[in-house]
Amino acid sequence: MLLLLFFLFLSPIPSFSIHNFHQPFPILEPDFTHTKLRLSREGLKAIERITNPIASVVVIGPYRSGKSFLLNQLLSLSCYEGFGVGHMRDTKTKGMWVWGTPIELDIDGVRTSVFYLDTEGFESIGKSNVYDDRIFALATVLGSVLIYNLPETIHEADIARLSFAVELAEEFYGRVKGQGVAFEPAKLLWLIQRDFLQGKSVQEMVKEALRRVPNTDGNKNIDMINEIRDSLAIMGDNSTAFSLPQPHLQRTQLCDMKDAELDQLYVKSREQLKELVPSIISPKIVQGKTLNGTEFVSFLEQILEALNKGEIPSPGSLVEVFNKGILEKCLKLYSEKMATLDLPLPKESLQEAHDTSRDEVMQIFDQQHFGHHHARKSVMQLDEEIHRVYKNVVLQNEYQSSKLCDAMYTICEDKMDQLQVLKLPSLAKFNAGVQQCNHSFERECVGPSKTNYEQRMMKMLGKSRSLFIKEYNHRLFNWLVAFSLVMVVIGRFIVKFILIEIGAWALFIFLETYTRMFWSAETPHYNRVWHFIVATWETLVYSPILDLDRWAIPLGVMLLLFIVYWRCNVQRKYGSQWLLPLYRSNKNGPNRPRTD
Repeated sequence: MLLLLFFLFLSPIPSFSIHNFHQPFPILEPDFTHTKLRLSREGLKAIERITNPIASVVVIGPYRSGKSFLLNQLLSLSCYEGFGVGHMRDTKTKGMWVWGTPIELDIDGVRTSVFYLDTEGFESIGKSNVYDDRIFALATVLGSVLIYNLPETIHEADIARLSFAVELAEEFYGRVKGQGVAFEPAKLLWLIQRDFLQGKSVQEMVKEALRRVPNTDGNKNIDMINEIRDSLAIMGDNSTAFSLPQPHLQRTQLCDMKDAELDQLYVKSREQLKELVPSIISPKIVQGKTLNGTEFVSFLEQILEALNKGEIPSPGSLVEVFNKGILEKCLKLYSEKMATLDLPLPKESLQEAHDTSRDEVMQIFDQQHFGHHHARKSVMQLDEEIHRVYKNVVLQNEYQSSKLCDAMYTICEDKMDQLQVLKLPSLAKFNAGVQQCNHSFERECVGPSKTNYEQRMMKMLGKSRSLFIKEYNHRLFNWLVAFSLVMVVIGRFIVKFILIEIGAWALFIFLETYTRMFWSAETPHYNRVWHFIVATWETLVYSPILDLDRWAIPLGVMLLLFIVYWRCNVQRKYGSQWLLPLYRSNKNGPNRPRTD
């Protein structure tokens, strides 16, 4: 016993092998969720052994529409040896199956191995439409000839489903092979099985079903229908239609019937179909070269990985529906980026921020969108939505700019009104206020409203300056008159300095007589004496260090207190020697001469 175990241990472990390839094998099977597909090594082994260039005929269509029976007929196989037929026994076609023995054909002088593939029917119970979409996409990518098996007629849902499969196949083919590689779809054979042959031919039926619908009113539903048809343009030149009558009314007994028992019109059409299919077959070409068995399996693995990892739209949806989610996400990202801007901004800065955000969002959309034909419309739609959001941002920017500039304009207007009523008019102070307004307005007022408010500001400042200068000479003249009278009183009664009084009287007489008699309204602008008076006044009234208009009252009170203090204390202490001789009187002195 131990010796037997020893020899078993030393003997090589048998590897997986297939002894009979004349049977169907699964190459793709559904996972436990029935939403994704996984590889079946058993069927892949049957394909990998082929060294010739490979071509494949794939049959797709609704659940229980006779796909497996059709394949058996094309392969001249009975139901008992070929693909499992659903109404005969439990359905074996879950995922995708291949007939293990390829048909050898000479195609343009090249020995080609043609595989026939059966697919799980769509719309069956217990699986999602996402799963159907993956089956359809893989069939479109892998097939050299794609037979779309439909009972009776073509429905809008059939066109939409095929359109979506083409879009998915093109998308994932591009992801595997890289950008810029043209998608090479299978040749499409519309196979319509029906009980009647009167009326329109299947070719006319297909052309009518794929013809664009007139839409003079701009109906969005019709636009979507036409876009579905446009997406099939990639397969339009390689499309063929064929009609196949029903073989017999007793469909559940077809597997047990000989050709003599079947409808002879069906038998004749079937033979024509068996000649048609090989005539349109061509080897599968990827990146300009044909594939052998090993390369075909490797290509299948890459496509399946991309397909399983990629997000597939919701059941029954089209590419636009999936792209709508990406569009909304990109639009939200753009809105969030624009919301972070500190408005208001200059037009150039806002435009630059818009361009940067738009380019970034478009790049993200370009990386994640589905389909190439419909992507153009999705890009246009995204651009329109971005423009709409940007337009709202522009309006908001204009509002914020107008609000801010109006506030700055109001502040400057109030400041100009305050400068018009200065207690001590000062042209230097007015000019400093104007300069401060211009500087703060230039710094704070930003955005598209700045140009308009700059013009308003210039007009307002110009009017304020004209009004101030107009009143400036008149108010200064009155202040000088009042100043001369005050100096007369101070020189006469307070300090008793005769020269102050004389100078004050001279100024008063000059202002009240000479200027009124000999000066016109324009004379102060050209008179040097007046310029000197104005310069002296401006120096005393306003400087960056001292603003006499603000401190006039406190300084006046302090000066008055000082004079009172001086009169009460200093004169008492030092006597009248501080008084000028001109104002001394010896009338009552002790040395007054006698008059008698």
